Amino acid sequence: MKKEKIKKVLKVIKWILNVVVGLFIVLFLLVVCLQRFTDNRLSFFNYRMFTVVSGSMEPDYEIGDVLFSKDVEPSEIQVGDDISYVGRSGDVKDKVVTHRVIDIEINEDGTLLFHTQGTANIIEDPVVYEDQIYGKIIYKSTILSFISKTIRTPIGLVVLVIVPVFYIIGSEMLTALLSREERRRSGK
Repeated sequence: MKKEKIKKVLKVIKWILNVVVGLFIVLFLLVVCLQRFTDNRLSFFNYRMFTVVSGSMEPDYEIGDVLFSKDVEPSEIQVGDDISYVGRSGDVKDKVVTHRVIDIEINEDGTLLFHTQGTANIIEDPVVYEDQIYGKIIYKSTILSFISKTIRTPIGLVVLVIVPVFYIIGSEMLTALLSREERRRSGK
């Protein structure tokens, strides 16, 4: 009787572990794929997720940090805010850039022009227009940043992606085989 209870508890724990690991992998891959294939043009409920790819904002944001931005009205952005925008010229053409607003001016037609610069850069970016802005940075995820940085290493990729995938596949195959063997033994 006691062995049956332990068996059931272990089965529930295994199922919960499989679901958590599976959901994590699926969600992570979904977000990464959406980032890559939509060039971050898609937002979820006015939020976007970005991964830092250069050291231009160090020490505030390091390469591999995962940042969340929120769509805001350009008039809500202030000097000192970190914003994400899509570049229009030079090295940043069609790339997402996250830099700090260092000045704001109003164009003749009433639109706002944003002057931005990376905290580690000595040169200001080309002027950023309202329609280039993806959002204002509201959060840096420590956990996702750690995972992002770890997955970029060969060992991290194996530990955080390949091993969990094989664990789920292997445990499901083992469960199916044991179930089949149990049915065979009981004659069902």
